[in-house]
Amino acid sequence: MTWAVVGGGMLGLSLAERLAIRGDAVTVYEAADHFGGLAAPWRLGDISWDRHYHVTLASDAVLRALLRRLDIEKDAVWRKTRTGAFVNGRLHGASNGLEFLCLPALSLVDKARIVATMFAASRTPKDVLDGQTAQTWLRRWSGDGGYQRFWEPLLRSKLGEAHQSASASFIGATIERLASARRNEFGEERFGYVPGGYAVVLGRYEERLRGLGAELRANAQVHEIKRADNGWEIRSSLGVGHADRVVVTVPASFAARMCPQLSVEERARLNGLRYQGIVCAALLLSRPLSPYYVTNLIDPMFPFTGVVEMTALVDPAQFGGKTLVYLPKYTATNDPIFEEDDEQIQSRFLAGLRRIHPGLRDEEILAFRISRVRHVFTIPTVGYSANVPPMRTSLPGLALVNSAQITGGTLNVNETLALAERAFAHITQEGL
Repeated sequence: MTWAVVGGGMLGLSLAERLAIRGDAVTVYEAADHFGGLAAPWRLGDISWDRHYHVTLASDAVLRALLRRLDIEKDAVWRKTRTGAFVNGRLHGASNGLEFLCLPALSLVDKARIVATMFAASRTPKDVLDGQTAQTWLRRWSGDGGYQRFWEPLLRSKLGEAHQSASASFIGATIERLASARRNEFGEERFGYVPGGYAVVLGRYEERLRGLGAELRANAQVHEIKRADNGWEIRSSLGVGHADRVVVTVPASFAARMCPQLSVEERARLNGLRYQGIVCAALLLSRPLSPYYVTNLIDPMFPFTGVVEMTALVDPAQFGGKTLVYLPKYTATNDPIFEEDDEQIQSRFLAGLRRIHPGLRDEEILAFRISRVRHVFTIPTVGYSANVPPMRTSLPGLALVNSAQITGGTLNVNETLALAERAFAHITQEGL
């Protein structure tokens, strides 16, 4: 059997791998000139590293299984990291219970209720969380003070104005991800990375896929997927390809445009999903900023979501002794920031960073580069799990698999690979 996999991110590559292992002939179509999607590397100054920030948890079983298949899990480096919080104009540690208790702007009652909220979120059934807004649920558990001074700034930074309609399942999934970091063979929270970053992972993955017989086509922008007498036609910038079956892994609205033979109801459902995008700045600095891997921003009016100092996790030797920092901003797909010049974003982001680190000098900034991706993850609105598009479509032989179908966790590489695992079992059943 022949398959076309449209989309060469980690999801598409994982599906292609499983199909190739089964003995099927697989062709992967990727619009970009590289594979890996959000996990792909790029050049920043004189270094090469991940375009967006990524971390592996010791509990990431599916991702670690892939690293074992690629014979690189043994090279992974595991470290404890620290977390910071910028509150009331100052940077504070927030890595443990004692540091959390010392944070200003929150009363002891607020802090106790926030801890109780986290405990409750990890034990509340997912369908209960899915049925109410995060705002309602968090106010009930943390009170108005805890919500306004702690939860709301964090929700706004990740979801923008959509935080008002997001379901409480978003909070449950986020807390579960953090809690899972402690459930591992180390008995404590450990984060990890592969030396060389995802350039190494993806390089090995492409080698493995080609060794299994998969054909990887980059610069292959797919325009249309249509049923034909001999199966399916995939019309791309490289010409017309054919396959017995097709699995489309691109964002839902893209899939709706590519597949005009879908029913009106199917296309409406795909186009109705609300996505959140990201504008992420990567900075290469001559010195560290802080000891914190992640700095959460509790104070309002920052132009970015948080500060991720990668070198607090990754050995600076990976960057020639320099410091790598990410400044992500999650935002709506129609935010004007996507049309702004790099210089405008850089000026605003650096001004925000200097609110936290006023001693940062221009000559210490060795490189600054901006990534823009409009469709990153779907916003889980109330009752979202009941409205997730099915993998199978009304068209025999056509399946749609994308990150919108991640309902029990947050978007990360491990969840993406786990989705591929579930999807493979589903789309290869008889009757597709």
